Amino acid sequence: MTALAADALALVKFDDNGLVPAIAQQHDTGEVLMMAWMNADAVRATLERGEVHYWSRSRRSLWHKGGTSGQIQRLIDFRVDCDGDTVLVLVEQTGVACHTGRRSCFYRAVRPDGITVTEPVLVSPESLYGG
Repeated sequence: MTALAADALALVKFDDNGLVPAIAQQHDTGEVLMMAWMNADAVRATLERGEVHYWSRSRRSLWHKGGTSGQIQRLIDFRVDCDGDTVLVLVEQTGVACHTGRRSCFYRAVRPDGITVTEPVLVSPESLYGG
């Protein structure tokens, strides 16, 4: 493990399941792309490889964002909040971030007049994941 990864891990307070929420944000526009979970291995892999990795709770395995779909998140900056219980990864997002084929996972707005879809599907999920 690199010294940088060890220093970062010392800042992070993982929950009882060994996870910490991670927000991915486009580094140059501030666009919030997604939220996922990281464990210590994901933090380490992200910092050592320069591409974002998460922990898939459903698959119970390390997940290299874009490893299957090609929609890579190149790490620009890794930040830990004041309490150490959330991380922010500033990224250069290749293509879409959401498994629905939208740029951001935050595409549903709950407003006084109802729920509005704010982003179109840019890429079919089938073409991303072969499903």
